[in-house]
Amino acid sequence: MLRITQLSHSFMNGSEQTPVLQGIDFHVAQGEMVALLGSSGSGKSTLLNLMAGLMKPTEGEIIIAGQPIQRMSENALALFRRKSIGFIFQSYELISHLTVCENIELPLVFQGISPKERRKRAQALLAKVGIPEKADLFPSQLSGGQQQRVSIARSLVTEPALIFADEPTGNLDTKTEKEIIDLLIDLNESMRTTFIIVTHEHEVAMRTKRIIHLRDGRLVDDTLTGGRAEGDAS
Repeated sequence: MLRITQLSHSFMNGSEQTPVLQGIDFHVAQGEMVALLGSSGSGKSTLLNLMAGLMKPTEGEIIIAGQPIQRMSENALALFRRKSIGFIFQSYELISHLTVCENIELPLVFQGISPKERRKRAQALLAKVGIPEKADLFPSQLSGGQQQRVSIARSLVTEPALIFADEPTGNLDTKTEKEIIDLLIDLNESMRTTFIIVTHEHEVAMRTKRIIHLRDGRLVDDTLTGGRAEGDAS
C-alpha cells in the first residue's frame, strides 16, 4: 500500500541546507494500522506532508498503491489524493455552516456523485461511527468527540485506500480519546482500510499493532505491539 525508500528531506535556511529527514525506509501493507510516533522536532509532520503529496522530497521515493507520487504533476496528484487518500485532523476541520451530513458528503460533491448516493453513503457512515441521529445538526452543536467522529466518517466516504490521521486525539479528554481510538481500530478491522496515525503520545501509539518511531529525522525503531490491548472489550 505504501512504500518509502531512502527518503530524505532538507529545508533551505538562507544558503544553508537543514536536514529534517534522513534515509527513511519502511513499507505498510494493505489493511495495516500503524502509528508514526515522534516528539516535536522528530520530523513526523514533514514525513506526513511528504507522504500526503503536499511536499516533494529532496531524495528518495514514495509509492502509494503502486503510484510514485513524487513524480506526478500537481493536477494528477490532486486527483489521486481526492480518490485514494483520506485525512483526519486534530482540529476536525469541519465547515461550520454545513450540517453533519453535508460535511461528510462534501468530498463526493467534487467527484460528481449524485445527491441521492452522497446522502446514502453519508448516512451509512454516520451509523458506522455511532452518531446516526446527528445528521442534521451543525458542528457547533456537537461535542469534540462527536465532531471527530464526523471527521472520521468524512475521511472514509470516498472509500480511500489509505487514511492519514494527524494527532486525531490531540484535542480530546482521556475517556473520549479511548473511544476514538477504539472506533479507528474497529473501522480498520471491519473495513480493512489502511490507517497511519501520526502521534506524539506513546499511549495512543501502543493501541495500534505497529509503531514506527522517529527521532531527530531518523527511523530509530519499527516494532510490532501485538494489538489493541485496552480496547479489547469494546
